[in-house]
Amino acid sequence: MNPYEMTIVEALSNMEEGKLSSVELTRSCLDRIDSVEKDVSAFITIDEAGAMEQAAKADSDRKGGKAGKLCGIPLSVKDLINTKGLKMTCGSKILENFIPPYDATVISKIKNEGAVILGKVAMDEFGMGSTSENCAYGVPVNPWKKGYVAGGSSGGSAVSVASLECAASLGSDTGGSIRQPASLCGIVGMKPTYGRVSRYGLTAFASSLDQVGPFSRSVEDCSRMMGVISGYDKMDSTSVKEDVPDFNRALTPGIEGMKVGVPREYFAEGLDPQVESIVRNSIEVLKDRGAQVVDVSLPHTEYCVAAYYLIAPSEASSNLARYDGALYGFRKPDADTLVEMYQNTRSEGFGAEVKRRILIGTYALSSGYYDAYYKKASQVRTLILDDFKKAFEACDVLISPVTPTPAWKLGENRDNPLALYMSDILTLSANLAGIPGMSVPGGFTSEGLPVGVQLQGGHFQEETLLKTGFNLEQGLNLEPGKLAI
Repeated sequence: MNPYEMTIVEALSNMEEGKLSSVELTRSCLDRIDSVEKDVSAFITIDEAGAMEQAAKADSDRKGGKAGKLCGIPLSVKDLINTKGLKMTCGSKILENFIPPYDATVISKIKNEGAVILGKVAMDEFGMGSTSENCAYGVPVNPWKKGYVAGGSSGGSAVSVASLECAASLGSDTGGSIRQPASLCGIVGMKPTYGRVSRYGLTAFASSLDQVGPFSRSVEDCSRMMGVISGYDKMDSTSVKEDVPDFNRALTPGIEGMKVGVPREYFAEGLDPQVESIVRNSIEVLKDRGAQVVDVSLPHTEYCVAAYYLIAPSEASSNLARYDGALYGFRKPDADTLVEMYQNTRSEGFGAEVKRRILIGTYALSSGYYDAYYKKASQVRTLILDDFKKAFEACDVLISPVTPTPAWKLGENRDNPLALYMSDILTLSANLAGIPGMSVPGGFTSEGLPVGVQLQGGHFQEETLLKTGFNLEQGLNLEPGKLAI
C-alpha cells in the first residue's frame, strides 16, 4: 500500500509503530497531487514548503511524546476557511489575492493536534452552487468518471479525499455542500448540528445555515475529525455550550433496538431507480444488523427549496455587502465616484451565480417585500423543524438518498439553475432545521458512479449517526470501485 492510500487510522497506527513518518506520508500525498491534479483540479493553492515543514514538526513532536490526535496527517481545507498566511479566495475573483491574518478556530484546532495542511481546495464561489462549476480558478472533476461533476459547493474537498490526494478535508455545508459532493464522490461527509463546530473564521454565506464539517474515506476517520473540530468557542456567538462526547465510543457493531425512519417524501417521483435501489439495500443491511425500520412523514419537504432559496440569498446579500473594493480583495480601478467603484468592482469581481443570489436576496429583504418573502420563508422553516421533531419521536435516525441522481456531466445544467437548485431538495431541510446529517457510501451504479446514503439525526445526535453509519459501512463491506485517474 502506498502511504497516500492510508486512512487516518491506518496512517496513525503506522506512524506510532515507527513504520512511517509524517514527512514520508506528506511527500507521498504531494507526489500524488502532482500526478493526478491535472485530471481532477481539486486544489486552488498548494503549500508544499509549508506542508513539509509542518510534517517535520509533527515527526519531532511524536519523538518528543507530544503527538496530537491528528499528528502528521495531511489534510486539505475548503478555500473559504481562514488559514493564517495562506491565500484564501472563496473561489472568487474578488478575493484573488486575499491572505487571512488569522486562523479559523477549526484550523487552530487541527493544527494543535498536529495536522498537516497541504493547501486550499476548489469550491463554488462563496459556496453558491451544487457542482463547483462556479469556481473562478478551475472546476474539480469527479475522479470516478471523467467529464462528470464532483458536486458542490465543497467539490474540491470531496475530490481531494476521493482521489487519494489527502487523508481528509474540512468543508462547509449550507444546503448540502458536504453531503452532496461526498455522495457523488463516494466518500464519507458529515454536516454537524448547527452550533456544534465553531464558525469563527468561516467566510459567511448564510449565517444561520453554514456549518463546518469533515470529509473522510471511512466513518472511523470522520469520527476522529469530529472529535477534534467540535466544541464551544467564545469567538462564535452561534456556538453552543454542549459537551463533546468521545465519538469513537459510538463505533460498535450492532444496532439492536434502534429505530430507523424512512421518510416517504424522500422517495418520490424523479428519484433515479439505481439510487433508490442502493438506498433500499442499505435499509435492509441495517435491518440485518438489528434495526427496526419505520415509515415516517416530513410533509413540508416540498417547500424546502423555496424556503431555502429565500433565506440563504437574503443572508448572502447582507454578508457579501462587505466585498466592495474598499478594504480588501479585488478593486476595479479608474472609477470617478465611490458608487461607480462599488458597482464596477462587484460587477466584475462576482460571478453570475453570486450576483443572481445577491439580487434575489436583496429583493426579498426590500421594503414592502420582507414580510411576503423572508418572513414567510422563516415561518415555513419552523414548520420544517417541527416535522423533524415529530419524526424523531418515532425513530432515532432517518435514512434516505442524498441526491435524486448520481453525478451528471459537466455543463449539463449550467444554464438551468432551477434544475441545480432542485438537486439539493433532499439535503436542504437539515440546514433549515439545524440538525446533523451525513453521507455514507452505499454502492455504485452500473456506470461505476458512486451513490451515498443520507443519515439524519436529532440535534447533537452525531453519535447516533456515526454508530449507524459505521454499521452500514461494515454491513455493506463494499468492494473498492475503480477511479478514472
